[in-house]
Amino acid sequence: MTENTDVVVIGGGYAGVVAANRLAGRDDVTVTLINPRPVFVERIRLHQLVAGNHDAVVDFGEVLAGNVRLVVDSVARIDPAGRGVTLAAGGAVGYDYLIYAVGSGSADPGVPGAAQFAHPIADLEEARRLRPVLAAAPAAAPVTVVGAGPTGIETAAELAEEGRAVTLVCGDVLGPYLHPRGRRSVARTLAGLGVTVVEGPGARVTAVTRDAVRLDDGRELPSGVTVWATGFGVPDLAARSGLSTDAVGRLLTDRTLTSVDDARIVAAGDAAAPKDLPFRMSCQAAGQLGTRAARTVISRIEGERPAPLKVRFLGQCISLGRRAGIFQFASLDDTANRFYVAGRSAAKLKEFVCTSTVKQLTNEARKHGASRAPAPAWGETATTAGQTATAERTA
Repeated sequence: MTENTDVVVIGGGYAGVVAANRLAGRDDVTVTLINPRPVFVERIRLHQLVAGNHDAVVDFGEVLAGNVRLVVDSVARIDPAGRGVTLAAGGAVGYDYLIYAVGSGSADPGVPGAAQFAHPIADLEEARRLRPVLAAAPAAAPVTVVGAGPTGIETAAELAEEGRAVTLVCGDVLGPYLHPRGRRSVARTLAGLGVTVVEGPGARVTAVTRDAVRLDDGRELPSGVTVWATGFGVPDLAARSGLSTDAVGRLLTDRTLTSVDDARIVAAGDAAAPKDLPFRMSCQAAGQLGTRAARTVISRIEGERPAPLKVRFLGQCISLGRRAGIFQFASLDDTANRFYVAGRSAAKLKEFVCTSTVKQLTNEARKHGASRAPAPAWGETATTAGQTATAERTA
């Protein structure tokens, strides 16, 4: 009789769901997914939730294989020696292998007043809290969005399209990932929407008050609602559990995504730090890392040596309201190149990315991940270098 293997996946985001579905296709594996919410969050749509034109959630029944056990709870601690996790609500779950896919959330703003007066939007609950704040604000109230990566740009555009008076504070440069040609295209579209872009020397936020944002050159921008979109941090679960992490708290792994401390623990998604390979936090990377994490576990179950990680980035897709966008193409090393698609075509492309991502998860769930080669979005064709762990997330 084939021995059964228990795999616990911590985190039900893009990486965790992909990994769980891939493993669920095996008759000799029992998969438990632990997630703090009973729904899957379309994180690449949170800016739409804030603007009130999408709820950004999908029922797990649609995207998760039916034979995956879903536990709605948080993990308080991992016990590598005992091969188990302690749940926040009490109790424990044992494992033979653990996939660490806890994702990311808002980073500590580190700016006086930001935690008190600014509104982060890195997760579902934060976006949901911001929505009624915006709804209650007078239509003419100035809105300041801090952070000029994809999250900041998309939020600023979405709110401006709704008729809000929006200022986007970049801190340095608009869209740091973008090629200068793509950046100029985004700037033109934002200007057309009425967004005031503040960038360059002196454009870093030094303080946030109830009704203003102060910059390091002494300027004070009036702000009825301040949105904080400067980057992402990861949960400290790995560090609290005595596992090795990088400088920002991601689980340190080798290039098979296996923890440097424990061969039974494999990482995926934003909270994974493969040695010498700091991938950009993104939906693109999450799906591919989820696939590789599942394959690493399967290789170990079968007594084979896991293959090293290979990831392909295509570029960065940013919506600019509902009627425009940009797809910035990139070279294999994840460096933006001079080619891009803009305008309505890019808006349609971004919507296709969002809908097809969920559709792919749904297809994986229905087939339990069995006998399916990775689709292009999750495909593994070229190793790339990434950006820092605080880089803005995009599709």
